[in-house]
Amino acid sequence: MHDAAPTAAQVGHFRATGWLLTQTLDDAGVAALQGWVDEVAAWPDDDGDWLHHRELTDDGPKLCRSENIIPFHDGLRALLTAGNLLATASALLGEPAVLYKEKVNYKLAGGAGYAPHQDAPAYPFIASHVSCMVAVDDATLANGCLEVVPGLHGEVLAMDGGGCIDPALVASYTWEPVEVPAGWTLWFHSRTPHRSGPNSSGVPRRALYPTYNAASEGDLRADYYREKLARFATGGRADGKVQVSLIDDFQGRSAS
Repeated sequence: MHDAAPTAAQVGHFRATGWLLTQTLDDAGVAALQGWVDEVAAWPDDDGDWLHHRELTDDGPKLCRSENIIPFHDGLRALLTAGNLLATASALLGEPAVLYKEKVNYKLAGGAGYAPHQDAPAYPFIASHVSCMVAVDDATLANGCLEVVPGLHGEVLAMDGGGCIDPALVASYTWEPVEVPAGWTLWFHSRTPHRSGPNSSGVPRRALYPTYNAASEGDLRADYYREKLARFATGGRADGKVQVSLIDDFQGRSAS
């Protein structure tokens, strides 16, 4: 592990730009995280309350996301709810933070990307929240790293019918790719515009994504998953893509 909290300069960078890159894990920590993600990926689809989502690729169905993980994995629960990730989330929010949700996005070779969006429209119940991407593997241009628009996190932008950023706005922005080495963390405000391309390489780009909200708003993790499952029960996307979120950002084809 590395420093438990960001410096004042780092907090200032986040508040000005809407994103921040920090180092979270040393080599031993990266190895442990990669092993934990392998364990989660091996869990069966129908033998627990965790959620697996799969997409159809040219090489057949592949796992694209796992979520509701921490009740069933001690190592990931400790990583996400204590130590430097929680301390950094609290510093960036300016008050104590609590975990709101967590997921692993796999983006295996041939995996699809995510349309330009902000996270805020997909996160009910909370006003103050921050997300991050803990790189399990190196995130590069070739395997679909995140791209952000700095300094545009002041408001929720105009959206299309699926809750993603209006295409006319997307074309007017300058998108900045952020490559993230394994063990480093890309923090971004819930209103920071971001997107990612498909994985056109032959190696995976797995990443752990926790989201934190201000503890003053309450511990709402159970409420989030209850709401998500209720909405998913009403039906999937009409465009043949995989429904993994409360907005239509994921571009993967349905495997069902």
